[in-house]
Amino acid sequence: MIDVTERTIQVFLVDDHRATLWGLERLIGAAERMHLAGSATSIAELLASPASCNADVIVIDLDLGGTDSSESFAELLHVYGAKVLVLTGSRDLDTHRRAVLAGARGVVRKEEPVDVLLRAIEKVHEGDVWVNRALIGDIMNMLTGSKKAAAPDDARIATLTSKELEVIAAVVRRKGAKSLVIADDLGISEHTLRNHLTTIYHKLEVHGRLELYVYAKERGIGAVAQ
Repeated sequence: MIDVTERTIQVFLVDDHRATLWGLERLIGAAERMHLAGSATSIAELLASPASCNADVIVIDLDLGGTDSSESFAELLHVYGAKVLVLTGSRDLDTHRRAVLAGARGVVRKEEPVDVLLRAIEKVHEGDVWVNRALIGDIMNMLTGSKKAAAPDDARIATLTSKELEVIAAVVRRKGAKSLVIADDLGISEHTLRNHLTTIYHKLEVHGRLELYVYAKERGIGAVAQ
């Protein structure tokens, strides 16, 4: 199995400010262990770019021409399986929280030093979450708290097939791993894995792998399937 800490990180950049994009392109191009897979100024341009299929990490501005890019994270995660890292000028923690709950693996403010962004890309690529401690604690409390307050959901779990339970177990076991690693673990293709995850998200009414992980750990679903 390829060690993600050794291979070159394919980075795709999305920012509607061309001057910012120009600077980011040169930053990634000069960074060790990183390669610029491509760049775009909008979600539509990203989706239309063949180079985006090779991305390991998509670095994206939250505000793209007045549009909240986090609304597209679910589609990006489903289509590409790449990790999303938000680069934003906003200091609003509620905005950062929504981005992570939408599927982003990290948030970096544009005012931070460039080495912080490069480090965040590396850590997100390795499977870590890059947000401040207060924010990640708040998010985990929100996820677990909302589930505890909800009505018993044994019926939802009962709808899962044995294969879907196996997929959830792999997600728990391989916390933070890339889709390719989880797919290899299960002996299936990334495409098949994404199809399973889409069905699982719908059945359990969760949004993305982070929430699925919390949901499964809280209920011991992964442990049951292993």
